[in-house]
Amino acid sequence: MQRILYKITLLGLLFSFYSCGTKENENAVVPSTENSEETIQITQIQFEQNNMQLGSLQEQSFPSKIHVSGMIDVPPENKAVVNATMGGYIKKLPYLEGDVIKKGQLLVTIENPEFVSLQQAYSEIHERLTFLKAEYERQQTMLRENITSQKSFLKAESDYKTAVATYNGLRAQLKILNISPSAVEKGIITSSAPIYAPISGSITKVNVTKGAYISPANPIVEIIDNSHIHLELSVFEKDILKVKKEQLIEFSISETTSETFQANVHLVGTSIEPNRTIKVHGHIEDEAEYHFLTGMFVEADIITDTFTALALPNEAIVTIDDMAYVLLLLKKEGNTYHFAQQKIDVGARYSTHTIIKNAARFDAGTQFLTKGAFNLMGE
Repeated sequence: MQRILYKITLLGLLFSFYSCGTKENENAVVPSTENSEETIQITQIQFEQNNMQLGSLQEQSFPSKIHVSGMIDVPPENKAVVNATMGGYIKKLPYLEGDVIKKGQLLVTIENPEFVSLQQAYSEIHERLTFLKAEYERQQTMLRENITSQKSFLKAESDYKTAVATYNGLRAQLKILNISPSAVEKGIITSSAPIYAPISGSITKVNVTKGAYISPANPIVEIIDNSHIHLELSVFEKDILKVKKEQLIEFSISETTSETFQANVHLVGTSIEPNRTIKVHGHIEDEAEYHFLTGMFVEADIITDTFTALALPNEAIVTIDDMAYVLLLLKKEGNTYHFAQQKIDVGARYSTHTIIKNAARFDAGTQFLTKGAFNLMGE
């Protein structure tokens, strides 16, 4: 008898706990099912409190894209490799990689005894030129008066013009070395020559050290001006006829950020590379707002056209074990929504919507849970 009373008491307590739990959770999104796992029921209160929404398949515009890769680059005039016109020893090199310099700023000073010999030869021919010019003019006057022979005049003319050619050649060499001919004419001789920056920008590579000998064939420093950058993309031969000037490019630099940037096709190459690709040059929109570096690898999509297709909002689709599902509204009875979980075939996903490949199986008025599906299927 006591055992029977105990069982009755225990059952009463369990029923009380169940009743309390039902009252506390009547507003929570806990889907109930009927017909096994095929139907999910949601009350009107649950629907509203969780901001759920219904919607149908809609015609949406989607882009036709060509996926390509490439890099951030600068125009050829924004790159400079600095070499020495004549070989010499590095006397002064005050900069490191990353330093920003201005055009015309002193980069490096090189030293070579040959610079002294060059200036000496220039100084000598400069002094001798005055005498040879006077002699040439004297012979010219004497020839007109038949006082001198034609031979003497021609020799004086030859000597003078040869000296002028030598003078001009040595003067040009001094200017290339950035040694002032005027200073040499005044007797100021130097054993070193300065090299100035040909463009403004950042030093990207320093190839020498102080005291090292550098020949004209070896680059001293490399400079890149990032004030104007662009995309250098490689498009495969089979896709190139779809690419046109002014088409939109969406690209990302996956190594540094997940953000998507925009550019426009500016030039399409006319030659095919050995790997069967064609270069496409793109101008970046609002490039001054970003700090892209030359050589950064990019993944890009060139938007070549647009098309329409039936689609659902991305939020309406839940992926489970690599399969896509939606919740289809079967009916609404009173304050209760009845949904069925349906497998679908999805196409491209872009922006806010995803293409539904098998949209033809649904009627035009079919309603789907377009917001809140994850809460019901993702658990």
